[in-house]
Amino acid sequence: MDPQKLKEQLQRICGVDLMNVCGLNLLSVLMLIAEIGVDMSPWPNAKAFSSWLGLCPGTKISGGKVLSRRTRKVVNRASVILRVAVLAIGRTDSWLGRFYRRKKAHLGAPKAITATARKLACVIYHLLKYQENYVPLDVAIYEMKAAEARQRRLRREAADLGFELVQLTKAA
Repeated sequence: MDPQKLKEQLQRICGVDLMNVCGLNLLSVLMLIAEIGVDMSPWPNAKAFSSWLGLCPGTKISGGKVLSRRTRKVVNRASVILRVAVLAIGRTDSWLGRFYRRKKAHLGAPKAITATARKLACVIYHLLKYQENYVPLDVAIYEMKAAEARQRRLRREAADLGFELVQLTKAA
């Protein structure tokens, strides 16, 4: 069968074009739809969906002490598809690719793959639930938001230590 016709049929079944999402191709979308379907009503929100996929940290706490933060062991082919898609995303210059590289530098590759797969699952859930077209976030906006979050974190840490941050202005 012609790939273009298959893409059109897949878009008709899903209601949206999931192949516009960075990292997903025809085969991965077909396998995802075969595993999860197009009806998102079994999950009340994206958090429940990503938890079902086994992409959320499982916090085991007993007596106020954190015993484990590992993700649950889930046998789910959809989560494997998303994790493999993240490897392709990591080489792109999209906002998801930058998120993956930032998390990889901070947490290491395995945790970064899981975190990015969770973000990808939330995007897919939203697209299928609300039947909206995928509009990628501008990389400049993503970088600006990440820098603002970093500044807020630094200000909060400085205030906790009793210091005040002052922004330097560069001379022209």
